[in-house]
Amino acid sequence: MRTVLMVAEKPSLAQSIAKILSRGNMSSHKGLNGTCSVHEYSGTFAGQPVRFKMTSVCGHVMTLDFLGKYNKWDKVDPAELFSQAPTEKKEANPKLNMVKFLQVEGKGCDYIVLWLDCDKEGENICFEVLDAVLPVMNPAHGGEKTVFRARFSSITDTDICAAMARLGEPDHNEALSVDARFQTKYFQGKYGNLDSSLISFGPCQTPTLGFCVERHDKIQSFKPETYWVLQAKVNADKDRSLLLDWDRVRVFDREIAQMFLNMTKLEKEAQVEATSRKEKAKQRPLALNTVEMLRVASSSLGMGPQHAMQTAERLYTQGYISYPRTETTHYPENFDLKGPLRQQANHPYWADTVKRLLAEGINRPRKGHDAGDHPPITPMRSATEAELGGEAWRLYEYITRHFIATVSYDCKYLQSTIAFRIGSEHFTCTGKTVISPGFTEIMPWQSVPLEESLPTCQRGDTFPVSEIKMLEKQTSPPDYLTEAELITLMEKHGIGTDASIPVHINNICQRNYVTVESGRRLKPTNLGIVLVHGYYKIDAELVLPTIRSAVEKQLNLIAQGKADYRQVLGHTLDVFKRKFHYFVDSIAGMDELMEVSFSPLAATGKPLSRCGKCHRFMKYIQAKPSRLHCSHCDETYTLPQNGTIKLYKELRCPLDDFELVLWSSGSRGKSYPLCPYCSNHPPFRDMKKGMGCNECTHPTCQHSLSMLGIGQCVGCEGGVLVLDPTSGPKWKVACNKCNVVAHCFENAYRVRVSADTCSTCEAALLAVDFNKAKSPLPGDETQHTGCVFCDPIFQELVELKHAASCHPMHRGGPGRRQGRGRARGRRPPGKPNARRPKDKMSALAAYFV
Repeated sequence: MRTVLMVAEKPSLAQSIAKILSRGNMSSHKGLNGTCSVHEYSGTFAGQPVRFKMTSVCGHVMTLDFLGKYNKWDKVDPAELFSQAPTEKKEANPKLNMVKFLQVEGKGCDYIVLWLDCDKEGENICFEVLDAVLPVMNPAHGGEKTVFRARFSSITDTDICAAMARLGEPDHNEALSVDARFQTKYFQGKYGNLDSSLISFGPCQTPTLGFCVERHDKIQSFKPETYWVLQAKVNADKDRSLLLDWDRVRVFDREIAQMFLNMTKLEKEAQVEATSRKEKAKQRPLALNTVEMLRVASSSLGMGPQHAMQTAERLYTQGYISYPRTETTHYPENFDLKGPLRQQANHPYWADTVKRLLAEGINRPRKGHDAGDHPPITPMRSATEAELGGEAWRLYEYITRHFIATVSYDCKYLQSTIAFRIGSEHFTCTGKTVISPGFTEIMPWQSVPLEESLPTCQRGDTFPVSEIKMLEKQTSPPDYLTEAELITLMEKHGIGTDASIPVHINNICQRNYVTVESGRRLKPTNLGIVLVHGYYKIDAELVLPTIRSAVEKQLNLIAQGKADYRQVLGHTLDVFKRKFHYFVDSIAGMDELMEVSFSPLAATGKPLSRCGKCHRFMKYIQAKPSRLHCSHCDETYTLPQNGTIKLYKELRCPLDDFELVLWSSGSRGKSYPLCPYCSNHPPFRDMKKGMGCNECTHPTCQHSLSMLGIGQCVGCEGGVLVLDPTSGPKWKVACNKCNVVAHCFENAYRVRVSADTCSTCEAALLAVDFNKAKSPLPGDETQHTGCVFCDPIFQELVELKHAASCHPMHRGGPGRRQGRGRARGRRPPGKPNARRPKDKMSALAAYFV
């Protein structure tokens, strides 16, 4: 029997598709990477019985990176990256072993069906999967077709089965358009209060920031102007008056305004010059695309674009809505509109509206833009607030109401206008009366505002004037851009795509270029302002959207097969190479702006620990990224982030004489000492940059892994549990790799790691001294030495006593081959099984704090 391998983009998507195609009659198991499941069932394919294997990737399989020294920014001239640097595709997430996983599952298969998301990124991933799988598949018989592409827009039985029935081929041109897509170190080494972990230029990110700074500059340079308006009020009847609008709207000269007031204030009557009554319509909305969904999510639902996109993707993979990444606002003529509408016929919130539409006949949606990608975002099945909960419900509710509105009728209302003359000046009054609410019944926030109906009158009628006055007002500055306004600008200027727009906005927030204020308005920080002004000073095109817009057009031509991939790539690289060289030559201009706005490192921070070179105090700069700076040596040392830093007992590193500092994530979390110099310049070959003393393999230092390590962590593969010597009297041991923390020996006044090891599991023994009054040991004993994993007395005093079954000796793993094995590579005593039983996994829960 032949085998068909099917690959989706996410594990949840693979499970949903397999469940539909197998009609629930499938078996499932985890793949070798422990993340992606494999679902198997029998069926027919190309008219023959086959075995189906459905699995997935987790986004991109491969990523493009520079080779060797070119992959380290501080080791190479960035200019070389544009021409001399060789690149390679390597695994996007090596921990997932995705290539090996795909090859194991693809080996011996006869056909492959690609169920990746139907956009350019998904098309690109198709070829990443094929690169891994094709070499291990069975060869084709007689030139038969073996590679197929499924195209779908929703996770419904109908759409998935239809996609399976009309399989196509992956589009190589769209995949190539995705393949075609100095500053940080310079400024972070110079200024202390930048408060940003990354200073970067991006052809999408920087123009996005530019829009925000442009609005900020307009606000700062705005000068209010005083203007005057005339306001008139007439009596319609005894109980009602009408407020009239001045046809001149406003004037900016007070004397002129006073003149008009003098010409009208003595008039007792307002004469009707003309009346009109027109029936008007407020159009139902266009079908929903990604950009409009993101705009509404930000402006009305209070959800940031990236969070809204993630929520929409989750609704899609669960089968509640169609594919949420689309530029199209036009439903195809053959699209089944009644099907999704019937799904909502019994919903408690809008059942009456839906049933009436189905009975009376739906209105064909307005003709919008057909981008040729996916249908507009559509609800595919009914859901309740209790079912979805929170923000997922609010987004789903909007999508559903929007869809129902598109097949509803326009709102119709009667607009009445009366034109008045008071003296020589003209005024107008307008009123609206709703005739038919139409789509506003399901979208009440779009309804026509209720206004009083105007009195019936005709030309020549007069109304008594009750008041005429002159009002003084001032022009007001524009407000900071909202996310919704920014999204509109990005779409208009071709900055990013429907999928990447949320990412670019999130980036400028994460990098502290802007802050999100109330109303989701984006206010640039001092850093964001200086960066954009600096770019403008050197090369305005770095900020303007023109370059990115031109590149996006070229990428679309590649996707359509109208432009050559290599020519576009070469031309784009050449443009950015020239701009990079010009920027480097002119960077002094930006430096001048930085000097005005930010403090030099030497003038920032507070003294903390001594430098091992000059023995003067180094200053601790807390602004992200936190670091130590020695002004005498002009050296900067990065520190671990997201924790507190303090001096560690004025102890020094035996290798370089730098004073140690202590990093801590809190009283219940982990903490460890580190040498600032060793952490930035690893002294041993098996150490990496950023490591602390709990990973240092120095054989005799009292702070190192060699002296404080106990044994293999039970929560991860390569970690070692290390005693925290600063944690008493609430002692703890913590993994030097993952977040596992174990609390032990409370009220002991001394805990030491012994030179001896456990005869059973070869973990280092702990020697514990208790206070006599609080000793938990039997009899009057106050001292005990034993293994935290195997010693029955210690197992009662350690929070992780229930995890003993997870220790390598209880998994049947072999013992250490030599010594304690803590300083030499920190290898685990035995290789754990690939799959860990559920009861052992639950035992680990006690470790995580």
